[in-house]
Amino acid sequence: MEIDFAHPRGAVALTGPDSVSWRIFKNPVGLFIGGVTAVLLELAEPRVRAGVWDHTSFRTDPVTRLRRTGMAAMVTVYAPRETAEAMIAGVNRRHARVTGVTDCGQPYAADDTDLLDWVQATASFGFIHAYHAYVRALTSPERDQAWSEAAPAARLYGAHNAPSSEAEWRAVLAGMSPRLEASPVIREFLQIIRNAPAFPSVARAIQPMLVRAAVDLVPEDLRMKLGLQHDGLSAWERPVVRGMGRAADSLVLESMPAARASVRMGRPPDWLYRAAGPN
Repeated sequence: MEIDFAHPRGAVALTGPDSVSWRIFKNPVGLFIGGVTAVLLELAEPRVRAGVWDHTSFRTDPVTRLRRTGMAAMVTVYAPRETAEAMIAGVNRRHARVTGVTDCGQPYAADDTDLLDWVQATASFGFIHAYHAYVRALTSPERDQAWSEAAPAARLYGAHNAPSSEAEWRAVLAGMSPRLEASPVIREFLQIIRNAPAFPSVARAIQPMLVRAAVDLVPEDLRMKLGLQHDGLSAWERPVVRGMGRAADSLVLESMPAARASVRMGRPPDWLYRAAGPN
């Protein structure tokens, strides 16, 4: 996708440059961890699992799939509103063609509002809590704000009842929990994502640790239910991952969407990264 995040100057995004979301989505470590957590939670729901596993390229080309998903997140948060709305409309058109039946005979459709609500909820949970746990602790009001900031995009995706606060997330999770289940697909996904060349070769050795960090974010009782209780971080690994997350939060790459979008809004490219700024 060829997206110009720096133009047109002054064009507003779905969320503003002073938002919590702009802080969260600039961090590649948090995004990777949170994205894996979101997929784990999605794959625990049988209909979402069938839709993802049968109609996407996760098994055959996981890196391309991850990059597309990452770019969609960047466009949703940082791109001019019209660009984000056009991209989301395209995603919705593709979702409308995704239908099928699970192994247990449950029909599903990717544009089912119930499933869209869950997918949007898992994405927000993953990204917000990965940043909170491994980058910089967010206050309770900041986490609620991040949930609220995700709501306009969620509605564009068709998720009209996606949670817009931590309390609403907990209610959604409690309601969904009876439907969530362990599956060999979850194990297969973890194996794929540990080994896929998602990072440059010099950083690839840390990838399995970041996957374990993602497992650690799954609520404890659900980890037990999914059989993932032994797949999280060891005690010594947690501070290592936090160190990587904090280091990445200060790494200014002026070609990246967060920096380019800051320029579009009349801010310096390093504005989001300044220790004395919104962090």
